[in-house]
Amino acid sequence: MKGVRLARNERVDSLDHLGRRIIQRTDGFRFSMDAVLLAHFPRYGKKCRVLDLGTGTGAIPLLMAENAAYVEALEIDNAMAGMAARSVLLNGLEKKVRVRCGDYREIRNLIKPESFDVVLANPPYGTVSGGPVAKGAQAGARQEVTATLSDVVKAARYALRYGGKFAMVHRPARLAEIFAEMAANQLAPKRMRLVEPRAGKSANLVLIEAVQGGALGGLAVLPALRVYGEDGAYTSELLEIYGKH
Repeated sequence: MKGVRLARNERVDSLDHLGRRIIQRTDGFRFSMDAVLLAHFPRYGKKCRVLDLGTGTGAIPLLMAENAAYVEALEIDNAMAGMAARSVLLNGLEKKVRVRCGDYREIRNLIKPESFDVVLANPPYGTVSGGPVAKGAQAGARQEVTATLSDVVKAARYALRYGGKFAMVHRPARLAEIFAEMAANQLAPKRMRLVEPRAGKSANLVLIEAVQGGALGGLAVLPALRVYGEDGAYTSELLEIYGKH
């Protein structure tokens, strides 16, 4: 595998995207549909510089690398950052994608201000006060045990150039907080899409794209994306996003 070695309890999975593969643990955090949807949501440019905040095992950069000139991925967990870096090597993307182990709450020590065109984030959805605290390797991915919603929005604002775009996937129940944090950081929401599990079920995800320094107003609410059809199978639109239709 191009000199890439697997550690104990690691495996290589297909991303179903341009033949790319990703290294993941068999007993720990693995990327989900959220990352796939986010990777395909923003409008990129071939010359754009992209920053992924909290990349985990690196699924998002691997899913969108061909759409940008350069992608930088930050991950606080050293083990996951290592897996992400090895996945980059496995796919021959080391000239375009850089993985760094770092805490985006300290982003001022990691990157230059306003140096990216697009910032992506699939942050923890739940607050620690919102229920039982998750434990183990997945705790940081599920709940705000290391970084809050405010932290991720502030980091995005610092990294984005004027007119740059911040795209995030989150829970609809926290939309009021999301809009408030974006407004406090000069980020104007411009595109939004709800994701519904199936007909008759409330949306459980929301995709949002905001512009740094944009004027308030002009939010385009796109038709909802439905995951499952009446037959219980993935809808044709979801299969198209996954590259299987």
